[in-house]
Amino acid sequence: MAVTRAPALELDIQLAADVPVLPDGADFPAWIRDTLNAAAGDREALAVDGAISLRLVGLEEGAGLNATWRHKQGATNVLAFPGPHPGVAVPEGMAREYGDLVICLPVVLREAAEQGKTPGDHLAHLVVHGTLHLLGYTHDDAADTARMETLETRILAGLGIADPYVTK
Repeated sequence: MAVTRAPALELDIQLAADVPVLPDGADFPAWIRDTLNAAAGDREALAVDGAISLRLVGLEEGAGLNATWRHKQGATNVLAFPGPHPGVAVPEGMAREYGDLVICLPVVLREAAEQGKTPGDHLAHLVVHGTLHLLGYTHDDAADTARMETLETRILAGLGIADPYVTK
């Protein structure tokens, strides 16, 4: 019987936000691995070794990046900067560069309070959401949105987190 191994994940976490402590239960590697595994089941050929950089920022850096890359004022909760297209060959022995995630922690904490969610659950949702964007998922039209939200909800349920799209 062949043994299948889970893809290796190289994760670089940079804490550049001026928050006193991360939300309880912050488990970035588990959230990203679960997302990669779920996406591999949804879209074949994604189950490869990969690297992701995750930068947790404050309002000033978040607003600057949002203005530069999305031409929008103010900080947003998550920005995803995908790496090379999956069809681009990766040299032997190197991990695929899935890309970079930037999460603005003050926005996440504010939104969690406004939405009646725990900060950890909301942070997990945004990491899952951003990781799916790195893998090419979008919410550009209704069909893409439904597919992405269904997958997010399934991943989060596996983590014991309620459907983030159900309003209270």
